[in-house]
Amino acid sequence: MILPVYLLGQPVLREEAEDITPDYPDLKPLIENMWETMYNSDGVGLAAPQIGKSIALIVIDGSPLADAFPECKDFKMVLINPQLEVLDDVPAVGREEGCLSLPGVSETVRRHEHVRLRWLDENFEPHDEEFSGFASRIIQHEYDHLLGEVFTDHISPIRKQMIKAKLNNIAHGKVNCHYRTSAARKLK
Repeated sequence: MILPVYLLGQPVLREEAEDITPDYPDLKPLIENMWETMYNSDGVGLAAPQIGKSIALIVIDGSPLADAFPECKDFKMVLINPQLEVLDDVPAVGREEGCLSLPGVSETVRRHEHVRLRWLDENFEPHDEEFSGFASRIIQHEYDHLLGEVFTDHISPIRKQMIKAKLNNIAHGKVNCHYRTSAARKLK
C-alpha cells in the first residue's frame, strides 16, 4: 500500500523516534508499505517519521545511483534502531540534497564522508558496518529524520531565509507532487 509522505510542518517530523522491538505490530507489512511508498515517490530512502510513525525504522535503496556513485551498488537495506557514529572530524564537501518531505527544495549540505552504523535488519539480526561517500550521505540524511531533523537544518541561516517562502508553502500543502502527501495545514 502506498502511504502518504508527511510534509515539513507535520509535528512527527520534529519528534525523536522511538526504538522498536520484534513484537512491534504489523512490522513486516509496514516495511513492505515503506518500500512501495519510497519507490512510488522516486526516493532512495524513507524513514518512518516521513509516513507519520515516530519509530526508528528506515528503508534505503541507493542502487539507482550506482552509475554515479559505485558505493551505492547493491546498497539496499532495512535499518531498525540504527546507531550512527561519525568517523571523520570534518564534514566533506557539500552536495545537493532533496527530500520527499520537502518537495521542490534542494540545497547543498555538508555531510561526513565516513560513518559507522550499527542496526538491526528486518529479522532483528544485528549488523555493524562502515560506509563512505554517497552511501554515508544517504544514511546520515535518513538518520536525521529519526532525530527530528531535516536536511535544511544543516544549511546556513541566510539560505534558510532565502527559501522560507518555499518551506511555508510546503507546510501549508501548497506543493505539486506526483506522490501522495500529508501536509500540516491545508490552505483554505
